[in-house]
Amino acid sequence: MSTLDKQRGGSGRQATTRIGRERSWGLVIGAFVAFVVADMRQQAASEPPSGVEEFEVPTRDHTKAEVSYEQSPPVGGNHNPVWQNSGFYEEPLRDENAVHTLEHGAVWITYSPDFPQEGKYQIREIVSGQDCVLASPFPGLDAPVVASAWGKQLTLEGADDPNLERFVRTYQLGPQTPEPGAACTGGVGEPA
Repeated sequence: MSTLDKQRGGSGRQATTRIGRERSWGLVIGAFVAFVVADMRQQAASEPPSGVEEFEVPTRDHTKAEVSYEQSPPVGGNHNPVWQNSGFYEEPLRDENAVHTLEHGAVWITYSPDFPQEGKYQIREIVSGQDCVLASPFPGLDAPVVASAWGKQLTLEGADDPNLERFVRTYQLGPQTPEPGAACTGGVGEPA
């Protein structure tokens, strides 16, 4: 046994085995830390963005009549028996159909009718391929973009605001959904 082996606490083979075990534990601990950090980031990303307004929605009955909603755009309430299909629309939607889709867990992104084309492209990209996300122009908006879910709403200055996608990730089929598992397709409307 060499002097170096004695200083390491054993034969070369024992020291190599001990170092190998230490490296293995280091890899395990490193992987665990990476997992915890990734999980914390994912949880933070799915937390609601600041500025989300919450509203109590006391009723959710079906009606074929027009409904006068307290919020504009609406965030819930009585609605048409047929829901609006998910997708991007270039024409305003009937509130009562869109609210039914909110009840199924959708996020409804509304934008000002004079919203710039580049912003519309960004919204279309967010909606594209998503289940239970719809977007449409909405006359009379108080902000360029408003994102709504059942009982939740966020006003935004543009489609490039990261809080728009964060809102979608948080509330699309989220815990506020009154009818989880209900469809967001098979209703009315042909997205653009």
